[in-house]
Amino acid sequence: MSRLSDVLAAARAEGRAALIGYLPAGYPTVDDGAAAMVAMVEAGVDIVEVGLPYSDPLMDGPTIQAAVEVALQHHTTTDDVLASVRAVAETGAPALVMTYWNPILRRGVRRFAGEMTDAGGSGVITPDLTPDEAGEWIEATDETGLDRIFLVAPSSTDERLRYTTDHCRGFVYAASTMGVTGARTSVGNLAEKLVARTRAVTDLPVCVGLGVSNGDQAAEVAAFADGVIVGSAFVRRLLDAPSAAAGRSAVADLAAELAAGVRRTT
Repeated sequence: MSRLSDVLAAARAEGRAALIGYLPAGYPTVDDGAAAMVAMVEAGVDIVEVGLPYSDPLMDGPTIQAAVEVALQHHTTTDDVLASVRAVAETGAPALVMTYWNPILRRGVRRFAGEMTDAGGSGVITPDLTPDEAGEWIEATDETGLDRIFLVAPSSTDERLRYTTDHCRGFVYAASTMGVTGARTSVGNLAEKLVARTRAVTDLPVCVGLGVSNGDQAAEVAAFADGVIVGSAFVRRLLDAPSAAAGRSAVADLAAELAAGVRRTT
């Protein structure tokens, strides 16, 4: 089993969902962003998604786009992303990279997979890559042992769910709402239905992303999912902070609230 699978299994053994937090590399700076990721882990996040800044973010909502634009203005590179992965991995938490496919293609598919492994990364989430078009990526991740995580959505047919999950490793990323990312005032019932449909075709953990922003919502999703993924709410804490130190504190406070939420019993 991979480190990612071990952490998800440990959370399940505790009778709770895992907490997965996302921040883009390079915001507000590379070092400060990595420090914020470490602060998330120290405050209760189980798994960290490191966002690779990209100039054409099809799925990113305005909050994440705002941070990514600053990271790009600072010329954040793939090497910087890998440095952030290394910083997270050194805490013992699994570090994943969330990236569109084009940056991997530009870097070189096997090169990127190898560099992720060397940095201590556990896996990669590719929101715009489908298994049908991932032949070289599947080969590279098989060679390196990286977990590869594809997305399913409420619009996915049962056949599509089965095909996608057959090619996932680590967990399945269930996008609970259609459209771009962003914190929402309510979670809605599409997520629970999607998790149930996905579990019908795979034994892999199913983790839900897009929309969770507070402890109550985390508890709601944790009642039916194996993992709760939080991105925009963490990024918003950094964007609103008057300094990098205040940002780390704000991110840690939210992580603690969310960690309590996924441990709540009803």
